[in-house]
Amino acid sequence: MKTRKIFKELAYPSKDEIIFGKAKYPLKCGFGVEIGNGKVLPEVNFTLPPMSIHENNFLEVRKRFRDIVNRILNRAVELEQEALVLELEHLYELTKNPEWGAVITSDIKGIMEEFNNKYGLKSALRVTVADIRDQERPPRMRTGELTEIMFKSFELCAKEGADILSIESTGGKEIHDRALLEGDMAGITFSLGVLGERDMEFLWKNIVDISKKYNVIPGGDTACGFANTAMQLSHQGMLPKVLASVIRLMSAPRSLIAIEMGAVGPLKDCAYENPILKIISGVPISMEGKSSACAHSSPIGNISSYACDLWSNESVQDVKLLSGFAPEVFTEILIYDCRLMNSAFKMGFEKKLRDLFILSDIYLDPQALVMSLDVAYESAKKILNNENNYQRTLELGKYAVFVIKNALENGKIKISEREKNWLYKIQEDLENLPQDYREIWERIYEDYKDLFLKEEYGL
Repeated sequence: MKTRKIFKELAYPSKDEIIFGKAKYPLKCGFGVEIGNGKVLPEVNFTLPPMSIHENNFLEVRKRFRDIVNRILNRAVELEQEALVLELEHLYELTKNPEWGAVITSDIKGIMEEFNNKYGLKSALRVTVADIRDQERPPRMRTGELTEIMFKSFELCAKEGADILSIESTGGKEIHDRALLEGDMAGITFSLGVLGERDMEFLWKNIVDISKKYNVIPGGDTACGFANTAMQLSHQGMLPKVLASVIRLMSAPRSLIAIEMGAVGPLKDCAYENPILKIISGVPISMEGKSSACAHSSPIGNISSYACDLWSNESVQDVKLLSGFAPEVFTEILIYDCRLMNSAFKMGFEKKLRDLFILSDIYLDPQALVMSLDVAYESAKKILNNENNYQRTLELGKYAVFVIKNALENGKIKISEREKNWLYKIQEDLENLPQDYREIWERIYEDYKDLFLKEEYGL
């Protein structure tokens, strides 16, 4: 197993150094794109309208993707945008049939090259391969045909023009989903702190090796299937917001492992834990917020942008709107968002704008509160103070509870009595968890053994 890089100190000695558009270790990729070097760039994520993908209509699918990319890049040229990043986020069919994903990658990269040659438009392509391993239940995370197919998809997309490789991995999710619905903090902590760690090590060793082989950038991972699932369920009233808030911080150590294994960013947009990872590692990050409302609603529309280097729309279907198809429309929205941040740099107002982004959201929802710069910076320090990933996860859960309780006691946020009761329950459950996961292993295995294969995590 590749040795993990364990960070000993924060990349930024002061939290005031954290700002959108600047990363300690900026990147160059694609057709002349610089990320994290003093400007925020749009990252446009697009997908097909509701339609099936199969062998008989694959030519139509290819054409649809080509049309989407042409319209996006034309809109960028019209608005005199100098550089942007495109993200091809695989639908399951594009990963399950690796040659299909590779052909689409090649098609898109060819169009990007045409625009670079004709207009000087700088662009880079992120390909996010789907984690198809969980289509088998219980999932086989290290062995089996689906795992082999997934890695083949990474290989072929890297070969055919991807500049950045990413994934939204799901190791541990088979336990986390049920633990989340049952409010089982032991199951949640074990899934993120133990199963998630083991899968991330395995997965990112292989992704980094593939990236080196084809000279592309290993971007990063997300805890989307964990923390964003909790956020959306809380938005629908199915889970307490305080539980989603606690899980938001608890997910950060898991996502950091991609960087410890060699990922260099730009980290992927739907990882709202990214500011913590940027503070630790200095890598550039992509973020999403208000301009991703096409994909989902959230209580963190502005605060999520205070440290971004790429600003994304999350994902938008290719449907017709009054001003054009949705992907080109959201390209325009992102461009104007980035212009504001970049103009703030020119005028010397970047830190004031950063602080306004934070202030506008911070006390309206506990999920925004735990994303604030102060909390992110303290969370980063707590991660470095604990080398054991299970302990990191547990510590951040306890810290999230502390932050919310402190804000409540000082009258800065308001939550319902039901939410308060949940907060006290979460606190008690976390306080009762041991510092060594092996002390709860028998209980976890007995409760969840029908959902996961322990040997697929090296347990």
